[in-house]
Amino acid sequence: MELTWIMKLRIAAAAVVGVVLVGVVCWPWQSPPDPFGSLVLKEIGANGAVTLLVMAFLAGLFSYFASWPYGREIGILAAPFGLCLWSVRAGSMGALIQLNPTLTQRSEILAAMKWEPLFWLLVVACGFAGVAAGQRIVSRFRNQQSQEKTDLKPVNFLYLIISVLLSAVVVVFFLKMFARDVGVQNNEIEIVSVQPALWQNIFAILMSFGIAAFLVKLFLNLSYVWSIISCVPVTIYAVNSYMNSGVLESFVENYPAAFFPNVIVSILPVQMVTFGAIGSIIGYWMAIRYDYWRKHEL
Repeated sequence: MELTWIMKLRIAAAAVVGVVLVGVVCWPWQSPPDPFGSLVLKEIGANGAVTLLVMAFLAGLFSYFASWPYGREIGILAAPFGLCLWSVRAGSMGALIQLNPTLTQRSEILAAMKWEPLFWLLVVACGFAGVAAGQRIVSRFRNQQSQEKTDLKPVNFLYLIISVLLSAVVVVFFLKMFARDVGVQNNEIEIVSVQPALWQNIFAILMSFGIAAFLVKLFLNLSYVWSIISCVPVTIYAVNSYMNSGVLESFVENYPAAFFPNVIVSILPVQMVTFGAIGSIIGYWMAIRYDYWRKHEL
């Protein structure tokens, strides 16, 4: 799939559909009540969560036809592109910590945040489901099996676990490398990190997940899905490093809100999943392009 100008227009069409349905239409209902607050799942509520899931499904469905005939490959970007607007307007982890200064408040926030990526993954999955529904509609309209259907091959379950864990390790390594700001020395922790700028975090997430998906496709020949899923263990690792015995208490007593024991903690789950999904898809296609170049153009 060559990236011609018409292909770029198809990608732009999918992005517009996602931004409008998920990013613009849903945001007024789900935005944090405090204008200086940060977006966390508990602020959305049940009705807001259901609305967001439905809109993500519709975004995937409409973008499948907007990016025809490559809807299966491009339409999956609609929901993550829609969440991009949320991620940029979601605030920062530093602001969230500042609004929850006590040990009890921070413990509750972090305990809930540990599993929050599962919801944002569900939003992305609903976008994927919308694309699958579009394929089914086309298949029935043609009254035949869709020729676009992915060839599903049996995969060793161990390979899937390895791909998720490999992706998590790669992502953690490169996030620590790319998501950097000033830091200070600490006796208990080697470096205490300061909240990086928003676009620094976005760059770090895109690069880290892109490299992980590239390696998973190149060496294990598996989908970008498993790299996207790795955002769950990455978030759990980061939150646990903050909630480790004595660490959270030390930061509550001795450091401002924008300081973290691990720079990955400074990334909100919605940002991790959103840009992790986009980066993984880019890395996957770059691996395909690299493999083709290595075999046919060298």
